[in-house]
Amino acid sequence: MNKENTVEKFKEFERFGSILGLERMITLMDLLGNPEKNLKYIHVAGTNGKGSVCKYIYEALQENGYKVGLFTSPFLEVFNERIEFDHQFISDEDLEKCTNMVLEKVDIMLSQGFDSPTEFEVITAVAFVYFNMKKADFVVLEVGLGGKGDSTNIIEKPLACVITSISFDHMDRLGNTIEEIAAEKAGILKEGVPAIINVDKPEAAKVIARKAYEKNCVVHDVRKIKYAITDKAIEGYKFDTNIYGTDYAEVEIGMVGKHQVQNVLTALVTLELLRKAEIIKVERSRLYAGLKRAKQIGRFEVMNTDPYVIIDGAHNEDGASALARTKEELLQGKKVLLVTGMLGDKDTKKILDSFTQMADDFVATEPDNPRKWSATELTKALQERGKRCVTFDNPEEACKYALNHKSEFDAVMFAGSLYLIGQIRGILKLDNKDNK
Repeated sequence: MNKENTVEKFKEFERFGSILGLERMITLMDLLGNPEKNLKYIHVAGTNGKGSVCKYIYEALQENGYKVGLFTSPFLEVFNERIEFDHQFISDEDLEKCTNMVLEKVDIMLSQGFDSPTEFEVITAVAFVYFNMKKADFVVLEVGLGGKGDSTNIIEKPLACVITSISFDHMDRLGNTIEEIAAEKAGILKEGVPAIINVDKPEAAKVIARKAYEKNCVVHDVRKIKYAITDKAIEGYKFDTNIYGTDYAEVEIGMVGKHQVQNVLTALVTLELLRKAEIIKVERSRLYAGLKRAKQIGRFEVMNTDPYVIIDGAHNEDGASALARTKEELLQGKKVLLVTGMLGDKDTKKILDSFTQMADDFVATEPDNPRKWSATELTKALQERGKRCVTFDNPEEACKYALNHKSEFDAVMFAGSLYLIGQIRGILKLDNKDNK
């Protein structure tokens, strides 16, 4: 079974949808011998920022000599991105091996009359089997959806529970109010485990604080940490801070935007707590090197310069707002061509509120997903806001048009659905290779 066949095997579970709840996961992991119980976790939930926080923690621990696993979702270009260990995506051979082990137990589940696990539950089980096989010192575990009923929440006693920003997303499953969504995310909090929180909405923070109190968790509010940005450029940011009496001066990060400073502060608070608890030992220079190296592909990623070609998976309200702020910080007054495509079930009005602050010229296209918002409808919405827009259903044609006209602009930005950004990233990499 090659990798394509392995990934197709996962897709067979798509028909079961995305059902929250841990019953199926508990049964499956019991049949596998509970490999997840052998590992130490930093568990990270949130609407936006959780992927970046995971990456900062992962790189910092790796740089300090630890063997670390990283589980994230979704992937942008190749499925293997979701399961990473020691700076390597899971190999096709290990993916096949671990998947076979899991699917054998799924067959037993079904033969015994249990409900089938969902696609994400099967993938999570594969990650646990793999990290256990690799004998990871730590696993940085990103929640897939929500928190309480997410398959990653089968873990019993993480070293730290982290909750990043909370906004409206996946409301069909997480709730229609910020309070309901926050309660679902707060479901990852465990008895007596430190809770590192970076939530700017007071109503959400209140719900999480109440849950933390019930679970006897000490809350560490990252929003109370003072910092000063000393340099900001499209190549990265520098800042100074002090965390619980430890000075961190001239911290450099390669990811940009004020929101990324918040993300790295969240990671630093988590790492500082683990250091003070003598769970980890970190060398300052290595910690700095790890934070600087951390990069999230598809997050204000500069693919080219002169003019700038930038991609960003700003696929929801907060992501689009953060992108608009970063554009203002780094490309103020610059003429931008914005290529976008999005899913129709997102809050497209609020996403467009941010996108239309950034540019007057647009290219509308479509992600390869059945939930896509048609390029024609997107064009109409942009033109109603007084913007110039050309339309290409096919992302390759949209990309080709944008690159052919890039000399007319200071920057070309591709933003929107992660399904679109993954495809665009592949096209741009090929274009760069052809032009070398």
